[in-house]
Amino acid sequence: MNAARKKAVETMETTDLVIEVLDARIPQASCNPMVEVLRVFRQRPCLKILNKSDLADPAATQEWLAFYNSQKGVKAVALSCRNPADVAKIPALCQSLAPHRTGPAKTLRMMIMGIPNVGKSTLMNALLKRRVAAVGDEPAVTKTQQRLYLNKNMVLTDTPGMLWPKIQYPSDGLMLAASHAIGVNALIEEEVAVFLADLLRVRYPKLLTARYGLQTEGMDGFGVVEGVAQRRGFRIKGGELDIEKAAHALLQDYRSGAIGRISLETPATRAAMLAVPPPTPSEALAE
Repeated sequence: MNAARKKAVETMETTDLVIEVLDARIPQASCNPMVEVLRVFRQRPCLKILNKSDLADPAATQEWLAFYNSQKGVKAVALSCRNPADVAKIPALCQSLAPHRTGPAKTLRMMIMGIPNVGKSTLMNALLKRRVAAVGDEPAVTKTQQRLYLNKNMVLTDTPGMLWPKIQYPSDGLMLAASHAIGVNALIEEEVAVFLADLLRVRYPKLLTARYGLQTEGMDGFGVVEGVAQRRGFRIKGGELDIEKAAHALLQDYRSGAIGRISLETPATRAAMLAVPPPTPSEALAE
């Protein structure tokens, strides 16, 4: 990660435009603050791509698009990198943000950035219409930068997914983990699933009922995970509920969209979270 950050700083100097790929379900939680600092310092325009919009709540996505499009030098678009028609719109959007960079002598130099597992490699392959980047359902598949020509007037630099060293708000870490931006070795699935279940029972109780047949009134997050185990018949030897398996199933159903179209944050919930100071290191340890 440190080497990737250093290389990103160098590449930004000769970049005209930043394409930042975000997870539409958690746009701001999946926004690496380093990207914003670098591009603002270099005064580079940014195309924010809210990828996986087919998995996100459409109403929340529209709120995020309005939020980002109100910012100077930013254009935001919601799409799915797996949809060729969506991807086909990107070159024109990029050109509109840097109209002065056109023609053979003024190649538009673009840099694709984002955290792990948001779909950068899928986007690269779709834009180039060939496999130029490894794709996998695990974070940190891309290891090094690569420079590729989209056409004779546009060049792309793909960068490894980069998380920032310290995540201030615990809920951001949990949203990132739930959305699979953090490797399984760095998290406890049961903890992440309980967080996700608690959020879903408040914001999307009907989707939980439709998927698992649960009546969530009076339940907390752990109760929802227990309910999934009961409804799916997940039990360990001795007949006790298999909470680990239920937690994994809930996370997989969220990530795949099997529960429904879900957004874990909106501009309003983000503002409410930011209004409360983040926990100090001692408070975080106490939790």
